[in-house]
Amino acid sequence: MSETAFAPLSRKDMARRVAQDIPEGWYVNLGIGIPTMVADYVPASREVVFHSENGVLGMGPAPAPEDADPYLINAGKQQVTLLRGGAYVHHADSFAMIRGGHLDLCVLGAFEVAENGDVANWATSANDTAPAVGGAMDLAAGAKRLWVVMEHTTKDGAPRLVKKCGYPLTAMGAVRRVYTNLAVLDVTPQGFAVVEMAPGLTFEELQARTDAPLQMAQPDSEPGETA
Repeated sequence: MSETAFAPLSRKDMARRVAQDIPEGWYVNLGIGIPTMVADYVPASREVVFHSENGVLGMGPAPAPEDADPYLINAGKQQVTLLRGGAYVHHADSFAMIRGGHLDLCVLGAFEVAENGDVANWATSANDTAPAVGGAMDLAAGAKRLWVVMEHTTKDGAPRLVKKCGYPLTAMGAVRRVYTNLAVLDVTPQGFAVVEMAPGLTFEELQARTDAPLQMAQPDSEPGETA
């Protein structure tokens, strides 16, 4: 079967697409990697309060080089800004926010997401050099919703959306929505439901790049609320 010409989303476009779905007034944690870029694309007219697990509440977009504060960083050690009303807090207080269920959403990167919402994002084998799962486990369990943003396949073309994760798990059954460079998909009791696809991509081509079976999503009132 010949393939159509399609345009995968760039990492910036993926972050922009996630930002598009975050409602007014939500408190949102951004994980390391593509998620840290999401704060750059929320419209200035929309109030979203971004949280970073190292102790920042009210985090803004990346600063201009001349405005950078070397002491104001996110969990990925990238320089950020602090919006009006924002605050620095102790690491323990930051995790109290996470574990207390005060975050509306966490956006994480991942290596794999399974059709039942399991997520693996900290190690690629039992012998990985990563020291531990870290705060991602707390975020996946403590936030009211978990969305994942990641490339649809590995550099070798292997699917990252799978029937069952092959890497060590971060959390079980936690993911509600996945944003990739090829599609937006909800995690439902019936598996992955395709909300939208990259321009020019067909459903058959998307399925060929996905290990788990796909279905088309039904209209939904809120992203990921079918899970």
